[in-house]
Amino acid sequence: MSTEKEYQVLARKYRPQNFDDLIGQAPLVQTLKNAIETGRIAHAFMLTGIRGVGKTTTARIIAKALNYTGADGKAGPTTGNTDDCETCQAISEGRHPDVIEMDAASHTGVDDVRELIDGVRYAPSSARYKIYIIDEVHMLSKNAFNALLKTLEEPPSHVKFIFATTEIRKVPVTVLSRCQRFDLRRIELSELEKHFKKICSKEGSEYDEAAITMISQAADGSVRDGLSLLDQAIALGDGKVEAETVKNMLGLTDGTRLVDLFESAMTGKTKQALSILETLYAEGADPAQVIEDLLELTHSFTKIRILKGNAEGTNIPHGQQERAESLAYQLSMPGLNRAWQILMKGLHEVQSAPNAIKAAEMVLIRLIYANEMPDPLDLIKKIQSGEISDVNIAGQQSVNKDEGEGRTLMSVAGSGAAVAQKPAPQESTSPNGTNDGIDRFDSMESLYDYLTPREILLANELYEYAHPVKFSKGFIEIRLKDGARGDITKRLSKALKDHTGNVFMVSPSTDEGLPSLADQKRAAQAADLEMVKAHENVTKIVELFPGTKVAKVIYPEDEA
Repeated sequence: MSTEKEYQVLARKYRPQNFDDLIGQAPLVQTLKNAIETGRIAHAFMLTGIRGVGKTTTARIIAKALNYTGADGKAGPTTGNTDDCETCQAISEGRHPDVIEMDAASHTGVDDVRELIDGVRYAPSSARYKIYIIDEVHMLSKNAFNALLKTLEEPPSHVKFIFATTEIRKVPVTVLSRCQRFDLRRIELSELEKHFKKICSKEGSEYDEAAITMISQAADGSVRDGLSLLDQAIALGDGKVEAETVKNMLGLTDGTRLVDLFESAMTGKTKQALSILETLYAEGADPAQVIEDLLELTHSFTKIRILKGNAEGTNIPHGQQERAESLAYQLSMPGLNRAWQILMKGLHEVQSAPNAIKAAEMVLIRLIYANEMPDPLDLIKKIQSGEISDVNIAGQQSVNKDEGEGRTLMSVAGSGAAVAQKPAPQESTSPNGTNDGIDRFDSMESLYDYLTPREILLANELYEYAHPVKFSKGFIEIRLKDGARGDITKRLSKALKDHTGNVFMVSPSTDEGLPSLADQKRAAQAADLEMVKAHENVTKIVELFPGTKVAKVIYPEDEA
C-alpha cells in the first residue's frame, strides 16, 4: 500500500485557519474579534460576497473560535490560533458532530429545514455550541425560510446559525433582520499579488512579477479563483510561473501591443491598427477578448484623465503607465465616451457574429472613423453662434440649411441625440384693447392670436382642447375634448364681446371638427422629426455612433 500523501490543491492547502490568516477583510475580522472578546456574540450571522472571498472559510473560523477549548480542554472562546484544540481540528476536517454544514442548493425544501429545527432543541454532544452553517442560503424555498423564522429569532442559547450567500438580495428581509450581516469585500489587486507571491515562495516556485499580476487581475477579487489559476500555472510551467506561460494559459494579449492598438485606433492610424489586430489574431488572441481589453483600456484612460495623469490603480501594465499618462492628455473626454459606447456595442456584435475577426475589424474601423468626428459640444456652439453653417461628417461635405423648409439642421455626434432648430414665426399683431368692430373670425389661429395676455388660461384651454367646427359672422362652433372646463364657451363669448364690441355666440358641437392647435403642432413636430431622421447628415451620425437616436426637434420658441 502506497504511503504517498495525496496532492492537495492550493485553494484547500492554504485555506485560512484563523482570523489572522484572512486577507482583505479587516472590518469583518475586527468586529468579530471584538464581539468574541467581549462576549457580545450574535445568535445568527449572514456572510455575503462574491465567490471565493472566504464566506465558508470565515464561517468555519467562527465555529472554531466559539468552540475553542485549548490543549487542556478548559479554555474559552478565542480570537487567536486554534491549532492546539482537538475540537477545532475536527471542525476544520468537517467531522465534528456539533458543527453541521448544509448546502442549501441541494437541501432547498421545508422538510430539510424541519429536520434541522428538530435537531436544534438537543444540546451539543461535546462542543460548547451547536453551530449550523448553511451555504448558499438564498437557494432555500419560501416555505423553508418561513419554517426557519421562529427558530432563527429565538434559538436556544447553545445554538448559533451562520449563513453564507452570493445573492443577498434573494434572502427575505425577515431573515436578514434576524442576523448580524457581514459583507465580505473583493480582495484588492495588491493584496492578491502579495498573497500569491507568498504562496509561490512556500511552494518553492519561481515567478515573474508580470505573471502574478496577470493571475491577480484574472482572479477579479476572488482568492479561490486566483489560487486555482496559480495552481494551473505552476503545473503548466513545471514549477515556474512565467509571464508568457500565464498569458497563453489565460488567452491574454501582450499589454504593450494592446496599448499600441488603442493608440492607433484613437489617433486614426487605420492601417497600423488593423495590422496589429491581425497579428494578435494570428497568434491566437480571441477577437472578443481583444475588444474587451480595449474596453478596459478605455476605462483606464478615462480614469487617468479624471485623476489628472495618475495611472496607479488602473489595469495599464506597469511598463506602460508613463506612456499611458502621456497619451491620456492627447485624448478628449467626448472621444473616450464615444469609444466606450462603440466598443460596448461592438463587443456584443463580435460575440454573436458568425466571423468574429471580421466583426472585430468593423468595430475597430468604426472606432477609428468616429474619432475623426469634431467635438460635438464645440460644433453645437459654433452652429448656434453662426460661426459655421455646414458640417463635415466623416469627411463628407453636406449642406445643413434647407431654404425651402426654413429649418437649420444641427447634428450632435456622440451625444446620443440629433436635434433640429426651426426659426420662430413672425409675431402676430395683438389686439389694442379697444372695440374694433370685428364681427367674425376665419380660423382658430386668428381667434387664438386675438386673445390678450389677460386671457392666458382661456387661450391655453382653446389651444389644447378646442376643435374648430364652424366659423361665421357672430358665430363660432367648437368641439371640446375631455379636460376642458364646461364654462369655456361663456368665457370666450364674454372676452370677444369685451374686445370687439360685438356679440359672438360660441356653441359647443358634437361634430369631429379640425384638430386642435395643440394636435396640429404635435403633428407638425412629428413630421419635422421624421424629416430630420431622414436627413443624410443625421443618418450618417446614427450609422457612425451605434445607439444614437434622434430625440426631438427643438424650436427657438421652446427655448425662449
